[in-house]
Amino acid sequence: METRAELAELVAQVAEHLRYRRELGAESIGERPRAEVASPPLNMQDKPAAVAATLTSTRLESTETLDDIRRDLGDCQRCKLWKTRTNLVFGEGNPQAALMFVGEAPGADEDASGRPFVGRAGQLLTKMIEAIGMRRDEVYIANIVKSRPPENRPPEKDEIEACSPFILRQIATIHPRLIVTLGNPATQEILKTKTGISRLRGEFQDYPHLPDIKVLPTFHPAYLLRSPDKKREAWEDLKRVRAFLDEPRASLG
Repeated sequence: METRAELAELVAQVAEHLRYRRELGAESIGERPRAEVASPPLNMQDKPAAVAATLTSTRLESTETLDDIRRDLGDCQRCKLWKTRTNLVFGEGNPQAALMFVGEAPGADEDASGRPFVGRAGQLLTKMIEAIGMRRDEVYIANIVKSRPPENRPPEKDEIEACSPFILRQIATIHPRLIVTLGNPATQEILKTKTGISRLRGEFQDYPHLPDIKVLPTFHPAYLLRSPDKKREAWEDLKRVRAFLDEPRASLG
């Protein structure tokens, strides 16, 4: 039987979960996604085994591991960003994740720690992941550029070209079911398009390199911090992510 302290902690977790759903724009506690998938539980361990199993990626055979890719990246000096960075930020998470988030480049907190999405935008991303009933360690998080651009400016074309082969190799090795691209640079590089995020946001796309992977572009968490009125649209995107992952793989065509 739960102790009072455990019950209090559970109540606090539920309250935080519901608060964030409302913050993202959920109109009510019981609001359902468009695909009529029920709102997810807080902990994936509470899900029926048959549904939880759909969240594990079926990986194809790969000739390399994430460790192989990291060793190949080394103390990278393939573009000018090595001169101003503190740490490379390779990526982290479940190496067999069904869901992968890809941003554009590390910021100051990430550069200092060597970990992706740990600053204010990263804290919001963590809440977004938890809002669809998952944990950060169940997904994989990375950027198309592994070194911080000075003053957090957008990565330049030559920097993306030098670094993008590594994110493509990470995707091939992890082989997620779904990639959520965060913001314009990541979306345009992953989809090889010049179309902006405002037009692509919230619509499933085919990943150009592997036909069984889908891509869903959405706003970068840093943009949501600057434009909180866009959180409602981001919540709609998150519900599409949840519904997609809840569908058995065979039914997706």
